[in-house]
Amino acid sequence: MVKIKMPKYEIVNLVCTGTLNLSLDLYQLAYKLKNIEYEPEQFPGAILRIKNPKCSILIFKNGKMNVAGCRTEESMRKAIRIAFKMISPYSITPAPKRYTPKYYITNIVGSGDAGVTLDLYKLAANLKNVEYEPEQFPGAIMKLDNPKASLLLFKNGKIIIQCKSETDIKKSLKKIRKILEPYASPHNK
Repeated sequence: MVKIKMPKYEIVNLVCTGTLNLSLDLYQLAYKLKNIEYEPEQFPGAILRIKNPKCSILIFKNGKMNVAGCRTEESMRKAIRIAFKMISPYSITPAPKRYTPKYYITNIVGSGDAGVTLDLYKLAANLKNVEYEPEQFPGAIMKLDNPKASLLLFKNGKIIIQCKSETDIKKSLKKIRKILEPYASPHNK
């Protein structure tokens, strides 16, 4: 059995939900701002793409928003401030003075490496919380209840993890280290 060290990871995506506290005419926004797409036949919200920090913001006529693509909470805050400044001059209702848009993080995705080779067939055969169908997808899907997390595990030891917070990512990685050890072997050199 191979000992697995705590996998190093990096945050690759943050998703948040929030409100700009504005009523919006999405047709006007799409007409006035070049980096907004709005096709109401396809989707009820407009898509604002920001280049720095690189992210996409779904904006709805009631001022609700979803932000995806940022790697840090600071870059997410910056993107929301940029969006608010761009959009507020075109709102139906006047923008509140000194308003800071409110948001909360709903999803964090991290990527890491266990530094070992994993036997995904044995893993799926022996653990109830693991699904592996290599004809459908090359990774095994593991679900944890505490903390609540979904993990994609790959043969080469790569791990993609989705949770509600970075603390949950750390707890999940610590927890799965021991679970994965019986199914791990050193990388072939």
